[in-house]
Amino acid sequence: MNRNELIAGVAQKAGIPRGQAEKVIDALGDVVTEAVQRGDKVSLTGLLSIERVMRAPRTGRNPQTGEPLNIPAGYSVRLSCGSRLKAAARGDLRTVR
Repeated sequence: MNRNELIAGVAQKAGIPRGQAEKVIDALGDVVTEAVQRGDKVSLTGLLSIERVMRAPRTGRNPQTGEPLNIPAGYSVRLSCGSRLKAAARGDLRTVR
């Protein structure tokens, strides 16, 4: 599903105009991005949770030369699926809603 399909689906499910659904999706993206940037955890119960995590420094390899190189510590994002999303992936429609 791409962005346009998501907007159309939200508009249909919510019974709102497509332009309004697009504003909602854009605002949701902005709010989640700002929260993760601050280091806050975003939880949509049953659906997913998103949080910023610190990755430890590690040793990697240059794929062209095989030479070892140091990869510095840095931030990454962790996504965790909620129970409704896991049930949908299993095809267990009884527990999806």
